[in-house]
Amino acid sequence: MNPSSSRMLVRFWGVRGSIPTPTAQNMGVGGNTSCIEVRLPGGEILIVDAGTGASQLGSALSAEGGGKTSNLHLFLTHFHWDHIQGLPFFKPLYSKENNITFYSMKSPDETRIILEGQMDTPYFPVDFRFLPAQRSFVDGRGETFRFGDFEVKSFPLNHPQGCHGYCFTGRGRKVVVASDLEPGNQELDALLIEVARNADLLIYDSQFLPEELERHHGWGHSTWFHGTETAKATGARKLILFHHDPARSDKELDEILRHAREAFQETHLAIEGESHWV
Repeated sequence: MNPSSSRMLVRFWGVRGSIPTPTAQNMGVGGNTSCIEVRLPGGEILIVDAGTGASQLGSALSAEGGGKTSNLHLFLTHFHWDHIQGLPFFKPLYSKENNITFYSMKSPDETRIILEGQMDTPYFPVDFRFLPAQRSFVDGRGETFRFGDFEVKSFPLNHPQGCHGYCFTGRGRKVVVASDLEPGNQELDALLIEVARNADLLIYDSQFLPEELERHHGWGHSTWFHGTETAKATGARKLILFHHDPARSDKELDEILRHAREAFQETHLAIEGESHWV
């Protein structure tokens, strides 16, 4: 990445919801669960969620760092398995040269205890408490975090047990991550419209088909149709469909993309390994 660039780099390391599905018919789009990297022009590395895609991201960061100290910022939307299950395999946690800050919708103590629990006996052989990296925990609810000319704000989404999206802005550019959410809460739907107004990139939960949504009421996920409607309402420049159903094949996702582009031309699929400059 050119440090003099004024643009953000958004890279997808995990794009599935619920459970990783590394099957042949899914591998074009990718089978890992949620993990997004956001590189700022100053070189800051921000990460949204630590699903199984975080394992590959961690390996790439460790190779890139070459043993040098890294300051990483991990923004957790919530704590359901598909958003944290890659964390025990996130290589930067295993180096004392790294400083990792966790931001979430919980208090620092709550976040620490939840993440420790995932790696507690008998679930994992390495204790989170004794990992070499320096770790700190921040309550991100309603806060704005600055990184040079850029800032990150969290906002609530309609999802069981709670969830927060994130808005990255700076130098006239905006990236919004809105996953996981279920449409239908008027207050939170209106808030998302306001937060994502004129976004350059809107990353949106599209796990279900429109005809599937009613029978999955209360599951906390949305559709490609609501994604395109949100993109149009906000004036977003580009929509990325994200958090794909684990049972959805590449062929089926291509068909979803075709329908979505009929409603909003600048629609794309979140594809593992792909990057977008914003």
